[in-house]
Amino acid sequence: MTTQTPQTSVRLQIVVAAPSERAFRAFVEDFDRIKPREHSLIQAPIAETVFEPRVGGHIFDRGTDGSECRWARVLVYDPPRRIVFSWDISPQWQIESDQSKTSEVEVRFIPEAPDRTRVELEHRRLDRHGAGWETEREAIAGDGGWPLYIRRFEEVVAA
Repeated sequence: MTTQTPQTSVRLQIVVAAPSERAFRAFVEDFDRIKPREHSLIQAPIAETVFEPRVGGHIFDRGTDGSECRWARVLVYDPPRRIVFSWDISPQWQIESDQSKTSEVEVRFIPEAPDRTRVELEHRRLDRHGAGWETEREAIAGDGGWPLYIRRFEEVVAA
């Protein structure tokens, strides 16, 4: 008898032509350029997406009307090696306030040469979101999800 376990993670990797320090800095400092404006849970257009670079900080969208949506918490901030942040967005695309029902994203920056860095992104524990988590996994793994963010990150690093 064989049973299949559903994948509870999404994994992507890319190699960029930059030292790990620069790649790390680009991900954090330019996250506003990486995250598409249309990926929003607030009513007003997004004025900026802010990545607070510290454990206990947040990633949040600020609307043109001053409203804010804090959709992630920074759990690990270890420059230039890795970042871990929560994903506080439910399968219904609403803020999840119950931390036991949130997943997490880890981004690792691994030097391959002085001017080349492998960037590995893992969005894991998606099953913690409860009913509908598989649909959420498919959305973030699809072309408009993490692959889009990684492509935009690559463009930011190359600029």
